[in-house]
Amino acid sequence: MKRRRPLWVAILAWTGLVALLLAVAILTAFTIYFRRAEPILRNRVIETLATRYDSRVELASFDVSVMHGFEVIGGGLKLYPNTLDTQQPLISVDRFSFRTGWRDIFRTPMHIGVVRVSGLAINLPPKEQRRNLPRLNSQGPHGKIQILVDQLDIDHALLVLGTSKPGKVPLDFEISNLRMTSIGAGQPMRFHAILVNPKPIGNIDSSGSFGPFDAHSPGDTPVSGTYSFSHADLSTIKGIGGILSSTGQYQGTLNNIVVDGETDTPDFSLTIADHPVPLHTKFHAIVDGTNGDTHLLPVDAQLLHSHIVASGDIVGVPGQGHNITLDVTVNPARIEDMLVLGIKTQPPIMTGALALKTKFYLPPGDGSVTDRLNLQGNFNITGAHFSNPGVQAKVDELSLRSQGEPSQAKQNAEQGISANIASNMQGNFTLSNSRITITGLKYTVPGALIAMNGVYSLDGQVFDFHGTARLRAKVSQMVTGWKSLLLKPVDPFFSKNGAGTEVPISITGTRSNPQFGLDFGHKNRTGSGSTDKIQRPNDGNRIP
Repeated sequence: MKRRRPLWVAILAWTGLVALLLAVAILTAFTIYFRRAEPILRNRVIETLATRYDSRVELASFDVSVMHGFEVIGGGLKLYPNTLDTQQPLISVDRFSFRTGWRDIFRTPMHIGVVRVSGLAINLPPKEQRRNLPRLNSQGPHGKIQILVDQLDIDHALLVLGTSKPGKVPLDFEISNLRMTSIGAGQPMRFHAILVNPKPIGNIDSSGSFGPFDAHSPGDTPVSGTYSFSHADLSTIKGIGGILSSTGQYQGTLNNIVVDGETDTPDFSLTIADHPVPLHTKFHAIVDGTNGDTHLLPVDAQLLHSHIVASGDIVGVPGQGHNITLDVTVNPARIEDMLVLGIKTQPPIMTGALALKTKFYLPPGDGSVTDRLNLQGNFNITGAHFSNPGVQAKVDELSLRSQGEPSQAKQNAEQGISANIASNMQGNFTLSNSRITITGLKYTVPGALIAMNGVYSLDGQVFDFHGTARLRAKVSQMVTGWKSLLLKPVDPFFSKNGAGTEVPISITGTRSNPQFGLDFGHKNRTGSGSTDKIQRPNDGNRIP
């Protein structure tokens, strides 16, 4: 008799067979599903972009992985607007990726949380052609939006504003990292951008709102947000140094951005002197984001104990850089603050209160800031004292003898006593090629007024001034003893124009070692550094 198999064996066999058939069915369904998923997703991406941007879409690669839901990796994406006759894509992407769930693949519209993009380039045509750019659409004649995206993460983006003007190069904006949210058509986008500023080199971190983008007139696109600019190395700009940080906020449209901010540079310096000093500024500016032109209204700065206010324009020069033109007022201020910043010698040669106004012009170029900088203005220094004891001693002696007190001057010199008499100085100046030319200089101490013209270099190696000294005392009253008696006959020859004594003088040599002397041979010369003619006495030339 044939032995029957136990019932549980039969049940196990049938169960295994059913499981095998089920696995085959699932695998077959999965294969069909997967084969359909890739073209479905590809078509949805193309149709969404074509509709949104009214463009012809090229997509070089599109791969789908099913290890964790549907993960898509694509590349070589290019969009050519239907409204433009161009061989250059409006938008191109080197690589993109996103992930969606199994059930989302057949939903319309399909929802995607994050799309990651690497190597985004947006090439806007010249301004006169932008009126033909397509507007962003939510629906279109060729289909509808098939995909909605919550967030777009972009690594390395480039926006290029084209131009058709001869000699003018396209304007490029480079962004190392950009995150945008709420990127639906016709809606403003929230963004967080990180970029490295090329000059001065530093990190810019900005968050805000951009859009909706006006493709026909990009400059009218709304923008607002906050920014921080950190670790900006000013030494990448030839002629200056220091590490700058800045924070602020902005709002407006792309071609009219109103910016309010502050900067701190605890170690600001000019290379020619290399004496770091703290510099803090507050500014209000209007920036044209389409070309980089900036209008400062104004900049309020504090340098050591000196207050500086500047207003003006920073305007781009095609292919070269920027012209900086400013009106600058320095008041209240200290002359030693300016000297420590711009002159190598330490300590500063002079201390005193300073008031200054100047036109500031800095053209683009490869040379240092001090070589390119041009200034033209006037200054007034009061209560000045010289740090060099030898120079101050000569000032004290000049004042005492000019007041007819030669005995006191001689006694101070013999005993090493300093009267420390204050000086006042005013004049007009022009800075060019690292040389300052001063005209209409009036230097006064009690008993004397010295009017001069001259030139000196910022490196301190050229110091050449010539002019006239008008003194209250007569020649014979400035010396003692027998010298005074011998000089009385010559008093009439030097007493002129209401002064007890008027003589031509010169100050030459270097800033650290000036040479003072009479200058009869130079009195009537003309040219740079000379005095053509000293004004006749008036209220401005009255001897103190």
